[in-house]
Amino acid sequence: MNQTKTFSGPHIRTANTTRNIMLHVAVSLMPALLGSIYFFGIRSLYITGLSVTVCVLTEYIWQKLAKKPVTAGDFSAVVTGILLAFNMPVTAPLWVIVAADIFSILVVKQMFGGIGCNFANPALMGRLLTMVVWPGTVMQYVAPRTLTVSGFDAVSSATVLGAVKNGGEAGYSYLQMFLGETPGALGETSKLLLLAGFAYMCFMGIVNAEAALTYIGTVVLLTFVFGPSGLFTGDILLNLFGGGLILGACYMLTDYAFASRRGRLLYAVTAGVITAAIRIFSFYPEGICFGILTANCLAGALSMLHKKHVYGVKKA
Repeated sequence: MNQTKTFSGPHIRTANTTRNIMLHVAVSLMPALLGSIYFFGIRSLYITGLSVTVCVLTEYIWQKLAKKPVTAGDFSAVVTGILLAFNMPVTAPLWVIVAADIFSILVVKQMFGGIGCNFANPALMGRLLTMVVWPGTVMQYVAPRTLTVSGFDAVSSATVLGAVKNGGEAGYSYLQMFLGETPGALGETSKLLLLAGFAYMCFMGIVNAEAALTYIGTVVLLTFVFGPSGLFTGDILLNLFGGGLILGACYMLTDYAFASRRGRLLYAVTAGVITAAIRIFSFYPEGICFGILTANCLAGALSMLHKKHVYGVKKA
């Protein structure tokens, strides 16, 4: 007979359930989804709808075949599907989206025990798979509102960070970067709409903004200090609004990886240092995926660096 061990008491019960939390997260992503449709066309909706459908069906079919409790209705697969779509360019082939969805749910999530047991963010792992296996299909971006009715007659364009990394100009104002009028993945460009959704989650009390702000602050500070032209020459607003930092901080970093405040901040700083290092020193213009996933993998080691308070025991 299997025995379940319980660690780190006392435990606080709340009215929040996984379904309620994930439903609120899905609702908070709707402004960014509407923005992606405005900037990149109706194909954004098709990609997101397909991604959500495949994620939910994969989880349902696997749990049925494995004779496990069916949790496909708890909205966690819905959130994974939306976030995975948000990390893809609108030009991504549909079969690539399907492959990434199945990998994210089946391999990364279900093979490790389902929600709460997966070692890394499923959506980011799906994105990483496509970057490694099919880089040419998922790293071709177009400028907003340049797609034609027929589809892909638009000219591919580098992201803002990519253009600057290659020695060019950003080509867009800070306001355009903030509003979302730049090339990029379909859900990451409008920082305004992402922050509006994040504010909703904070208002509903389902996310703690401290870790997200720590992660953002770490990346912005380090990219400013170690700028392209020497110390303290980095462009703060470019690094803040020019890539996927807001999407990563608000929706991918804020997992319930640590219960303690110190653990969450250590986790956020670690992800921020790695993200900034990739932006500064590697040939990749962006480091969100690698930074957060590496911090996911280091969560066990990071938990050993801070001691939890044991209730009922006096300090020596």
